[in-house]
Amino acid sequence: MSYNDFMVFLLRTPLHGLFSKGTMLVTVTGRKTGKNITLPVSYDETGGGLWVLSRRDRMWWRNLQNGAEAVLRLRGRDVRATAELVLDEEAVRVRLGDYLSRYPRLAKYLNVGNKDGAFVAEDLAREAKNRVFVRFDVLGSAPKA
Repeated sequence: MSYNDFMVFLLRTPLHGLFSKGTMLVTVTGRKTGKNITLPVSYDETGGGLWVLSRRDRMWWRNLQNGAEAVLRLRGRDVRATAELVLDEEAVRVRLGDYLSRYPRLAKYLNVGNKDGAFVAEDLAREAKNRVFVRFDVLGSAPKA
C-alpha cells in the first residue's frame, strides 16, 4: 500500500481528525478517461478559499480547468467545490511568498532561501516556474454515491 493509498483510507475513517486539519482528499474526474481520481493534498485555508500548492508536472490539477467541479473530503465530510487554477508565474510567485510566510518550514523543502528576514526573490521566481496553485471554493455537501 502506497502512502497516498494509506492517506486516502485514513481520511475516510473516524481517525481522519489526526490529519484532516491540513490534509484533504480531492476527487476529480479525468477529462479523457472519465474516471474518478482521488488523491490526498495539503491545503491552506485563506481568504475564504482552500489553497493547494502542486508541482506543474503533476497531472491531477489539469482536470480542473475552466472551473470544473471536484469533490473534497474535508474534515470528515464530502463537499462539492469549484476550482480556479493560478498558472501565471508572477501570481504564483506572489502567492508562494505569502504561503511560505505562513509555513516557513516549507521554504527549505522548496529550496527557497531566506536573507535578512525575506525570502530570496530569485528562489521564489524559480519555484514559481515549477508550481501551480489551485483555489477551491466550497459549494455545499456532495451527493451520496
